[in-house]
Amino acid sequence: MIRPGLRNALLLAVAAAVLAACAGPPRRAPAPLPGQPRDPATVPDAVPRPEPRARFGNPPFYEVEGRRYFVLATADGYSERGVASWYGPDFHGERTAMGEPYDMYSMTAAHPTLPLPAYARVTNLQNGRSIVVRINDRGPFKKDRILDLSYVAAQKLDVVRTGTAMVEVTALTPGGREPPAAGVASRFYAQAASYAEPANAERMVARLRGQALTTPASSTSRSTAGGSTECAWVRSPRSRRSTTSSPASGRRASRTHGSRPTRAG
Repeated sequence: MIRPGLRNALLLAVAAAVLAACAGPPRRAPAPLPGQPRDPATVPDAVPRPEPRARFGNPPFYEVEGRRYFVLATADGYSERGVASWYGPDFHGERTAMGEPYDMYSMTAAHPTLPLPAYARVTNLQNGRSIVVRINDRGPFKKDRILDLSYVAAQKLDVVRTGTAMVEVTALTPGGREPPAAGVASRFYAQAASYAEPANAERMVARLRGQALTTPASSTSRSTAGGSTECAWVRSPRSRRSTTSSPASGRRASRTHGSRPTRAG
């Protein structure tokens, strides 16, 4: 049993500790990350400039999760369409494949095979927004993903809200003439007809080509519940085919917020 005198002393000690805590300075909210902009719209696009090939991040090839990626000798003429994702706070300040610190508030991106550094115009094919980024890192390594955007670049393309988006990535040559940005509707094909027999589809393709079309026509086979159907297609006038493809063996893994990347040195 606690004696009355000792109990009173303990109560006084607790009261003094509470008063001391209340008298201390108020707690402050965590400081924002360095360089955080008030509005992503105020962050200018990257400006292409001549840079030497980076010492790090440009091996002839590298492997991630058992898949081999071959680094391109040059970015000239590169254009590709696919899914873009983004990576942000979990990686802010960490080293990129080039050895630079990753800044989620800079207009940068990661690509699995373009030489580092490189510059590219990225167009969101779902809303038409377009930006220019400096590519200084490797990734993503998940199937069908071709680019990881920095947080601010993703904000400007409205990718943070959606998580991923269909984009067109076109390499830019410093001092060279920039190709026109892709339009929102440039990724669509129009189906002219469908047939049960491949020969009929090929005849329609020949007919379309003979009508002085300015856009390519082709046929494809599509599986249906009743078997295979041959379709004749006309490509949208603005659509451009990729001039450079990524390695056939490459499987891209997500390096978006919430999943940690594997970087190539």
